[in-house]
Amino acid sequence: MQYRIQSENTGKGTQRFAAATAAAKTAGTARQASSRGAWSTAGATVSVQPSFQEFLTQQTALQTSRTAADRAEPRTAAQTSLTAHNKGETVHTLQKGETIWELAKEQYQVDPQDILRLNNIANPNALQVGQQLRIPAQKQSGVAAASEEVVAGWYGQFHQGKLMANGKRFDMHAATIAHRDMPIGAKVELENPETGEKVRAVVTDRGPYHQGRDVDLSYGLAKRLSIAEQGVGKLKMRTL
Repeated sequence: MQYRIQSENTGKGTQRFAAATAAAKTAGTARQASSRGAWSTAGATVSVQPSFQEFLTQQTALQTSRTAADRAEPRTAAQTSLTAHNKGETVHTLQKGETIWELAKEQYQVDPQDILRLNNIANPNALQVGQQLRIPAQKQSGVAAASEEVVAGWYGQFHQGKLMANGKRFDMHAATIAHRDMPIGAKVELENPETGEKVRAVVTDRGPYHQGRDVDLSYGLAKRLSIAEQGVGKLKMRTL
């Protein structure tokens, strides 16, 4: 198809064509900007809502704290003992299988009762893995082990011949005692402070199971320490 443009309208037609083309380009640019978005020009001011500014501040602070934590020296599980600042004490984190007796006698060479008193422990069997214990300062070598006061009972005929915690049968006349957490086979010296009578014994069983008692003696030991008739008495006990 062909069009013929009159000569007198040539200038006006060209102007109309140019105007239409410019309008089309402007409309197309507007549609593209609305569908895709447009970047702000350099130096333009962007308005940010206060809530977003607060969020940005919080995120920046959080990132800073995480970076500081990552730079801190990590602690390892092997660091179970930390020296306390007061009185030369040590803080020990209890591991699986550890007992107060083993910590006191084998690792720190202190009196088990000192650990119990320092940590206000009434029942050593209630300790939990991960619990922190204050360990008193080690006493100077050459000093005899201190005696501790214990409340002692005894057991005899009713338990005669029954198996003890060490796997052997109970002999009511032997020099044996029952203790809650002292190692089986540990040796002690017991003294009646009123009479001065002393005996040596071996831990062979677990107990006592009566509240208010610290140790159960065999009937034979109770007689030798003059507490068999009264049933219960206060003694001094020293580990050997």
